[in-house]
Amino acid sequence: MTFITGNPYEHRVTRTIGFVDLSGFTHFTQENGDEAAVRALKFFRDVTREICARHGVRIAKWLGDGAMLIGVEAEDLAETMTELRKTFTESDAPLPLRAGVATGPVILFEGDDYIGSIVNLASRLADLAKPGQLLAPKDFVSAIMVNTEAISIGPVSLPGFPEAIEIVALVQS
Repeated sequence: MTFITGNPYEHRVTRTIGFVDLSGFTHFTQENGDEAAVRALKFFRDVTREICARHGVRIAKWLGDGAMLIGVEAEDLAETMTELRKTFTESDAPLPLRAGVATGPVILFEGDDYIGSIVNLASRLADLAKPGQLLAPKDFVSAIMVNTEAISIGPVSLPGFPEAIEIVALVQS
């Protein structure tokens, strides 16, 4: 563990960060009302909690109609994210998910928040993802990800990143 500022509340760790978002939530709420939105959100949170618990992934925070997920092992979060995507695609979920994931060094700030370009990258990828899609940088893919297949999207320019990043879509195999 490397301290950044000499402050024990700020140190660098390697983590895998994922962002998931209910695609079209605002429109769904306008069309179906607040009660339907709450039911959709409850379904999302219940399924997310169950799948994260099964894979040992932590829900760092709920973000309205989304969540930030943290994994120590990239494979655990990749499997969590692909299972979430598959569950929402194949179930009667009222809304599809879109998601982004990245792994690397981050700053653990005050013991409960994660800061850094990897966090920003995962968030930007979730924003870029189409409904039902899980995006990751190509270098995220590992040979030991036995339940996950990567489909090349190609280089993509993302806001705040100076160079295009080679992106893949992850699907459960």
